[in-house]
Amino acid sequence: MEQSLHPAATHHLPPFITAPGETDVLFNVMVVFVLLLIFLIGILYLRLHALPEHMAHGASKMQLQLVAVLSLIALFTHNHLFWIAALLLAMVEFPDFSSPVRSMARSLAKMAGRDEAEDAAEMNEAAPAAKPAQPHPGEPQSSKLQPDAPQWVPLELKPPPSEDKVGRRG
Repeated sequence: MEQSLHPAATHHLPPFITAPGETDVLFNVMVVFVLLLIFLIGILYLRLHALPEHMAHGASKMQLQLVAVLSLIALFTHNHLFWIAALLLAMVEFPDFSSPVRSMARSLAKMAGRDEAEDAAEMNEAAPAAKPAQPHPGEPQSSKLQPDAPQWVPLELKPPPSEDKVGRRG
């Protein structure tokens, strides 16, 4: 059977029209292109939502966590106000209130003539005097003080010497 054109059809067909039974190349190319475009737009969308977190990465831990939570809320609720708030918080440097207060406390201790070593010695001297000589006979065994029990003291972490926000942010 000979394939002939319909009498009403034009004699010159555009190249994207395929003959019956042949593979539609343009359709296959466009499917791959659309899938890649959707994938790339998704990557761009997620990178854009992570922008405030990347900006706040050099800031304090509290600021980074606050910005990260706002970014996640914006991502899952599609509420752009949270993302804008996260972006603004990432741009602003939080003032460091603890360093001046700590410095004032050290200066006052120095002015009062108190030394950290003296304070530690006073605490060690006062600790044995605070223990009762004999426990109460009606007291259960589990609550009796053991002389070898370690004394728990709060841990004070000192910031690294090169700790300044301008240097961290770049």
